[in-house]
Amino acid sequence: MVGGKRRPVVMTTFADATLTRPALELRVSSRRVKSATANWRAGRLVVMLPAHLNGREREQMIDWLVERASRSHRTIHQSDQGLLERALDLAPSYIGDVTPTSVRFVANQRTRWGSCSSGTGEIRITDRLRGAPGWVLDVVLIHELCHLVHPNHSPAFHELADRAPKRIEAEAFLSGLSFGEGRAGQQPLTAD
Repeated sequence: MVGGKRRPVVMTTFADATLTRPALELRVSSRRVKSATANWRAGRLVVMLPAHLNGREREQMIDWLVERASRSHRTIHQSDQGLLERALDLAPSYIGDVTPTSVRFVANQRTRWGSCSSGTGEIRITDRLRGAPGWVLDVVLIHELCHLVHPNHSPAFHELADRAPKRIEAEAFLSGLSFGEGRAGQQPLTAD
């Protein structure tokens, strides 16, 4: 007790991304009584819950918050401004101190998912990904951000790009998208 008041109990746990959930940071606090919230920070969904929720009730609340936050997260990627904000949010966590000069959707990329001009810092993402899940766009953005550090596909580049969460799943999604568009031979992310 401090000054006659109980200190709130705060417990923080982390969970890696799965096929159905993004990477989570779960904060449970005795200070929270009714409200539960979730927001995105550095590619991770931070979920804040009251301590009295337990078991099934807690899992249901987490599922609901993940679904709600994921829906709004997808819409962020609908605009060029949203893409830029997302890239700026992802860079410190996965690449380090890099800042693209622009990130935008383009309509003239038909054989690539994205491209980066490392000299100017410009990143372009094909508009075919405008409706893709956020985690897929995150992997493409991280890949292109890595080109600001390594302008080639060297082993050092791949070591950095492989940090992207759900990279393998995103590459499978992109392969399926290529197949569905009749572009089964499209280059994967690793050969842009």
